[in-house]
Amino acid sequence: MSPVTDPPATGKRDRSGVPPIGGRYQYVLLAVMSGTFGFVFFDRMILNSLIPFIKPELGLDNVAIGYLGGIPALTWALSGLLMGWLSDRADRRKPFLIAAVVLFTVFSVLSGFVGGVASLLLLRGLMGAAEGGTMPLIQPLMFHSTEPKRRGLFIGLMQGSAPGLLGGVLSPLVAVWIASEFGWRTAFFATIIPGLLLTVVILLFVKELRLKQVAVATGAFDSSDTAPAIGSHAFERVPLGKILRERNVLVSLAVGLFFQAWFAITTVFTPTFLTEVRGFSLGDMALIMSSIGVAWILWGAVVAAVSDRIGRRASMIAFATISVLAPIVIMNVNGVWVMFGLLIVTYTGLGCFTLFMTVIPAESVPPAAVGTVVGLVMGFSEVTGGFLMPIVAGYIAEATNLMVVMMLASGAALVAAVLSCFYRETAPARVSREGSGRVHTTPVESAIEATRVD
Repeated sequence: MSPVTDPPATGKRDRSGVPPIGGRYQYVLLAVMSGTFGFVFFDRMILNSLIPFIKPELGLDNVAIGYLGGIPALTWALSGLLMGWLSDRADRRKPFLIAAVVLFTVFSVLSGFVGGVASLLLLRGLMGAAEGGTMPLIQPLMFHSTEPKRRGLFIGLMQGSAPGLLGGVLSPLVAVWIASEFGWRTAFFATIIPGLLLTVVILLFVKELRLKQVAVATGAFDSSDTAPAIGSHAFERVPLGKILRERNVLVSLAVGLFFQAWFAITTVFTPTFLTEVRGFSLGDMALIMSSIGVAWILWGAVVAAVSDRIGRRASMIAFATISVLAPIVIMNVNGVWVMFGLLIVTYTGLGCFTLFMTVIPAESVPPAAVGTVVGLVMGFSEVTGGFLMPIVAGYIAEATNLMVVMMLASGAALVAAVLSCFYRETAPARVSREGSGRVHTTPVESAIEATRVD
C-alpha cells in the first residue's frame, strides 16, 4: 500500500478529501450528479430520435443504425473500465469528472458537422469514451456521501430518474422539435450550453473524495505512522481476481449482458420500428419515446427505494419480469396514448440498472474497489449487451424484420429476471433483520462515522 499523509500536528484531524456523510451535502451532491448523469444520457439518447432525420441524408440502413447505437456503448464500456481502475488507483475523482464533461460536450457538438456515416461513427465513439468514465467517478462520490438508509433511493434518483427525465423525456421531444424547426445538426450544436453550465457547477459544489484521507481522518490508519489500524483493510486496493470471485459481481455481469441488450435494442430500434413498421408519425413517435423517459424517472426512484425495504434480490426478480412486457406493448398496442401509458407501467427494467450495475456490486466489495467494480459491470454490460447486441439485431432485422428484433428484446429481459434469482442479498435493512449475509458497508460506515454531519 502506498504511504498516506499524516494529519497536521495541531491535533485536529486532517479533513482534506473527506466530504461529509449525510446532511445538506448529500442533497447538493444528488442535485449536481443527477444533472450531470442526466445530461450524459441526453447526449447519448439524442441520436436515436434524430435517426429518422439523419437516415435519408446519410443513407443509413438497419445495420448502420445498429453500429451507431453500438459504437458509443463499446467506447463507453472501455472507458468505464479504465476510469474505474484509474480513479481508484489515483484516489481522485473530481478532476477526471470535469474533464469527462468537457470532452463529451465537445464531441457531441462536433457531431453536427459530420458529412457521412464514418465521421458520425467516429465522433459518437469518442463521445461514448468521454461519457463512459462518468459513472465510475460519480458512483463512489454518491456511495460514500449518502446515508445508508437513503442509498438505494438517492442512487436510483441519480442513475435512474435523472437520465429518464433528461435522456428519456426531454431528449426525444427537444431533439425532434429542434430538428423539425432548425435541422438535425442544430440539435447537436445546442448541447454545448448545458455542458458548459455543468462544468462550472461541478467546479463550485462538488467536494473531492480521497479514500486514503478518509482512512487517516477516521483512524483507520494510525496517525503516528503509516501502519494500518483496525478496519484499514477496507481502504486497501483490491485485486481484480478477488472482485471476480464475488458471486454478486458475477451475477451482475450476466444480468448486465441481457438487460443492456433489452435496453439497447428497444431504444435504438423503436423509433424506426414505430415509424416504418407501425406507421406512426414522427410526432407520435417522439411522444411514445418520451413515455420511456417517464417510466425511467418513475421506476429509477421506485425500484431502488423498494429495494431498500424488501431487498435487492426480490426487487430485481419482480421488476425484471415486468419489463418483459414492454417490447410486447411496442409490437401490439395501437393507440398512441394507450401505448404511452402501458410503456410507463411496463418499462420497469431501467430501475433495475441502478441495482445490478451499482448498488449490489458496490455493497459486495470493499469501498476502495467501488469505482473498479462499477466500471467492470458497466463495461462488460455495455460491450456485450450495449455494443454487440444492437449490431447483431441490425443484421437480424436485415435478414428477417424488426418484429423479430423486438421479440429478442423481450426474451433478453426474461433471462435477466431468471438470473436475478442467484443474487445474495445485500440491502443493509434486510441483512440486519435476517442476521445473515455479508455486506462490507457496516464496518466501513462505523469507520467513517466521525465525518457525519447533522
